[in-house]
Amino acid sequence: MSEIEIKTNEKGGKVEHYEQVHKEKEKVEDHKGSDKRTIGKGTEKKVKRVEEMTKQELLEKLKDTEKKSQENYDLYMRTYAEMENIKKRGIREREDLARYANESLIKEILPVIDNLQKAISHSQNDKNPSGLVEGVELTLDSLMKTLEKAGLKEVEAEGKPFDPNLHEAISKQIDDKVAPGHVITELQKGYVLNGRLIRPSMVVISEGNGTTEKRLCK
Repeated sequence: MSEIEIKTNEKGGKVEHYEQVHKEKEKVEDHKGSDKRTIGKGTEKKVKRVEEMTKQELLEKLKDTEKKSQENYDLYMRTYAEMENIKKRGIREREDLARYANESLIKEILPVIDNLQKAISHSQNDKNPSGLVEGVELTLDSLMKTLEKAGLKEVEAEGKPFDPNLHEAISKQIDDKVAPGHVITELQKGYVLNGRLIRPSMVVISEGNGTTEKRLCK
């Protein structure tokens, strides 16, 4: 075979030099490769190092970094505040559980205290009190001291201004000695447990001497 290979075109009978065709293919491939390298270089130019940036570009990058830093700091502060609120709420719930754990039990004991107080009140009219009454008084006193250690306190009512947060009005009466809107009589004692009202006082409220109502009627 000769150094130059030939290829016969069956349609036209023309002869083409294979070596020339091969060179043309190589040129096309080189052109494609150069395009890829050009694209690669263009991409590399978009990412600049800090040393290659202009002053304006550095300022813009600094502003963008500060903005992201502030956003991250705000997110951190919000998360920290939420965590602190969760901790405080947990502490408060544990404290409330400890302070009011006996609330239901104390509510059941209150009627017993009422009965003891009534028994003592009725015995005061007796001219010759027996030792049984003294024993009831000592029992009641001991029970109240024990409950006071748990945080139980009586609500002050008689002679005090009516407070809807602490008192429950049963009726109103005209009374010259007690100022209007004040409690005349306490029918049932109210109690507070560690600052929380567990039973309001049942009271009768004074309407004064009634002159105000008479004037309004005239």
